[in-house]
Amino acid sequence: MNKKVKEFLYNFLGFVVIYLPTLYLVDNVTHLQGIWIPMTGFMVALLLAPKFQTIKTHEGEKIFMKWLFFKGVKEVK
Repeated sequence: MNKKVKEFLYNFLGFVVIYLPTLYLVDNVTHLQGIWIPMTGFMVALLLAPKFQTIKTHEGEKIFMKWLFFKGVKEVK
């Protein structure tokens, strides 16, 4: 599998894992209605989800991750 495809899947899965529980909590805990429920879930997941990026180095393409809860940038192996 291509590194860019892995990067896309990691970004998507990281977002979905945070978005779905947030959507459920916002729906059941707050008094928001309509479009505000998914929009709030989207914004929270956008801020809290890890970000993955593929970078070309001298050794080939590598995937790096940056997350709010980790200090610095980590390489994904």
